[in-house]
Amino acid sequence: MPSYLIYETLNGRALYYRGYRDVTTGKKAPAEIMGSSSLQAMLVSLIHGFLFTHINRKLYLLTTNESGIHLDKGNNLSNDIAIFDKSSGLTLTDKYFTVPPKIVIEVDVRIEPEEFSGKESGYVYAKTERLLAFGVETVIWVTTEPKKIFVATHLAPWTTQNWDASVPVMDDVVLNLAELLREEGIEF
Repeated sequence: MPSYLIYETLNGRALYYRGYRDVTTGKKAPAEIMGSSSLQAMLVSLIHGFLFTHINRKLYLLTTNESGIHLDKGNNLSNDIAIFDKSSGLTLTDKYFTVPPKIVIEVDVRIEPEEFSGKESGYVYAKTERLLAFGVETVIWVTTEPKKIFVATHLAPWTTQNWDASVPVMDDVVLNLAELLREEGIEF
């Protein structure tokens, strides 16, 4: 299998982009499966823009664009949005981050989920558990179908809510995705 079709590695296992089989059989070009959907791209941009204006950027570094995190051998994960504590020994290089972000936000599942028992939910739970074990405080998943927000932490039971829920991100920053979409004039 070509390595360019690997989206990330989790627990020593290569996870391929959703639709990779269509590339290997010649039905699609790699670029057709590697990009974000228009809805996913808009949601990541909207959430990132909201966070950029609401977090204390003197204390925290906000990243996007599938920022890579190297947890250990066999675990290289990508994040749609990550918030790092600048006091955590963070060093910016031309390699993946090696310290855990404080917060991770994911929008939809980009891997081929059929290899997990439970399909998408199996992947979401496995990745979330691995991120929390690495030291991430909160993992937030936004799904477009169904329109839900899943929040996982070490400190509280994991919750799943609708897009109109007010979700604490960190400090005094609270995300209400439905409200943000309405403010942008985007129907959902």
